[in-house]
Parts: sequence; C-alpha cells; structure tokens
Amino acid sequence: MTTRTLRIAMNGITGRMGYRQHLLRSILPIRDQGGFTLEDGTKVQVEPILIGRNEAKIKELAALHGVEHWTTDLDGAISDPTVDIVFDASMTSLRAETLRKAMKAGKHIFTEKPTAETLDEAVELASIAQEAGITAGVVHDKLYLPGLVKLRRLVDEGFFGRILSIRGEFGYWVFEGETQAAQRPSWNYRKEDGGGMTTDMFCHWNYVLEGIIGTVKSVNATTVTHIPTRWDEQGSEYAATADDAAYGIFELETPGGDQVVGQINSSWAVRVYRDELVEFQVDGTHGSAVAGLNKCVAQQRAHTPKPVWNPDLPVTESFRDQWLEVPANGDLDNGFKAQWEEFLRDVVAGREHRFGLLSAARGVQLAELGLQSSAERRTLDVPTISL
Repeated sequence: MTTRTLRIAMNGITGRMGYRQHLLRSILPIRDQGGFTLEDGTKVQVEPILIGRNEAKIKELAALHGVEHWTTDLDGAISDPTVDIVFDASMTSLRAETLRKAMKAGKHIFTEKPTAETLDEAVELASIAQEAGITAGVVHDKLYLPGLVKLRRLVDEGFFGRILSIRGEFGYWVFEGETQAAQRPSWNYRKEDGGGMTTDMFCHWNYVLEGIIGTVKSVNATTVTHIPTRWDEQGSEYAATADDAAYGIFELETPGGDQVVGQINSSWAVRVYRDELVEFQVDGTHGSAVAGLNKCVAQQRAHTPKPVWNPDLPVTESFRDQWLEVPANGDLDNGFKAQWEEFLRDVVAGREHRFGLLSAARGVQLAELGLQSSAERRTLDVPTISL
C-alpha cells in the first residue's frame, strides 16, 4: 500500500470558522483517523500547517493539537514547494489576493466564501484556476449537512411533486458587545472591512437554492442595519456600517423548467423561535418538508390534515406532531469534514471539484445584486456567468 501525504497551509485558522469547523472538526479528525483510503488502495494522509498573524496564538494552537508546523509568513508558505494545498478562512477583504497568489504558485486551493468582494474579481479567480490547471474547491458546507442531505434526497425521489416554493429563516441575536461580548467578530459589521449580512450569507443561499431546487433567475432584496452601534473586541464603540439583516425573494427555475418562489430572511438581530438556527421549508403539490442543519421532517399529501380557520376558538391540534421525521438511512459525517474529504480525493485524482470558483462567483453575484436591488428598490435578473 502506498501513502500520499498532502501538506495543507491553513490560513486564518485562529478565526471562529477556521478553527472550529476546518481544523478541529475536519483536518485534525482526518489526520487522527489515519487519513482515508482511495479505491486503488492508496492511503491519503494530511499534514496541516497553521498560519495566522498572531504568533503567540498560532504557536499555542499548534502545541495544543500536536501540529508540528506553524508560521506567520503566508507568502512563505505559498511559495514553499512542499505545500500542496492553500486553505483560506481569513477576512473577506484579504481573500482574493491570497487565492490569486496561491493559484499562480501552482497550489490547489480550498476556501471559505465569499471568494472576493466583487463579481469581476470572483470571475477573474475562476479564470486563473482554469489557466493554472489546479483543483479549486469552495466550501459549500450546508449541502453536506444531514438536514439538507435529507431534503435533497426528497427532491431527487420526487417526493414534492411539482415544487411550489422554498422559505428559509436564518439568524440569531448577536449581542452588541457593550455588556455582553458579541458572538461574531466586529469586522462583520463594517462594510469597509468586507462585512455585512448580504455579502456573508447570500453566497450561501445561492448554492443552497441552486443545489436543492434550481437556478436563481432573479432577486428582490431589502437590506437593513437594525443595530447601528456596536462595541468591538477591545470594548470600543464603533459605527456598524454594514447591513445586519437581509430579506430576499428569489425566482428559481428547476431543471424541468418549473418556476419556484424562494424567500429567505437572514438577521443577526432576531431571537430564535425555531428548532435550529436555520430552517428551510419546501412546499410542493404532493408534499412538504422542513429541514434544519440536522433534522428534516415531512408531510405527504395523503397525510395532510384539513385545518379550518376559526379565530373564535383556541387551537386544539398540534401542527408539529402531524409531521414525520425523515430518517438518515446511513451515517452522515460532519458536513465540513465530508466536503474536505471529497475535495482531497479530487486533488489526488487531478480532477475538478464540483463546487469550484465559478460556483462561488454565482454567490458573489447574488450578493452584489441583492445589495443593488435593495438600493434601487427593484427586482433584478441574475444573468448566467461563463468564462
């Protein structure tokens, strides 16, 4: 049996997503399980290199998790001939330049979203990847999570009949930072640093909508800054210049040509009254389903009750109890880890990853159009992107 070790330079690993999801729950478990085996018997192992600007913090994380290599020199890691892959989870405003350098150095890349601050820059990155002949992967984690895996399976099995609509609710209360520390970094709320709900989440909603239902054809959005003043990590007051909520309506087209209405509310200024922090409801002529990140419940047409509107009487039936849970029927791993393994298999095979930089550009495009739609108070078409 032959073994191939992939050296992965992981930039921005001290951040919340970079550390918790990509290092702690993905790369370290792959390393600690001894890697994985390809169909031809080749053993693939990973060797992370931690990269960050705070030397003390990086050094501490490396020691804590038994990682031998760490550095504050991103450019040095990119130019290192022994590095196979560059992963980026740093600030949005810094990402495009990091990816550009890495691809031009011949490195495979795996990256968080959005890949760039503008559509032109995102498309440029996709062109560079194509010219460089490298494998580029963009994190589409939600499509790998158990709830949405089950939801996609229902679509594939024709459970819904003709799909009519998809509705999403996402968000939670992010504390302002004055008396209780905020759960998200302060740059998320500064437009000049690449922050904002629309920029952050519409790139997710694009791949969720297109990965489950169909192509996004138009967008009508309203973006808002509900909380105009926040406090940063040092306790200093600052103006929140980016939107902290986005309310979007999307027109979708299924592969069969059916028109579907999508609606997603996203807010960091909402208190949660649902089972999970994000939930999607799909309604069709033959059935409906509600999926979060883990759980999915469904209701068939034949099992749909017949509610009667009567505001004069209290409700005596439990609507939630009328839905049945959709089983996993298999072991579903952590979504981030699952996509990492798929991407690494593509790197070894020398093939394209199914979620590449052009897919990411669609997300940047939707965010750009969402902000434009809100500013101009109108519906905008979402054109096709090609290289």
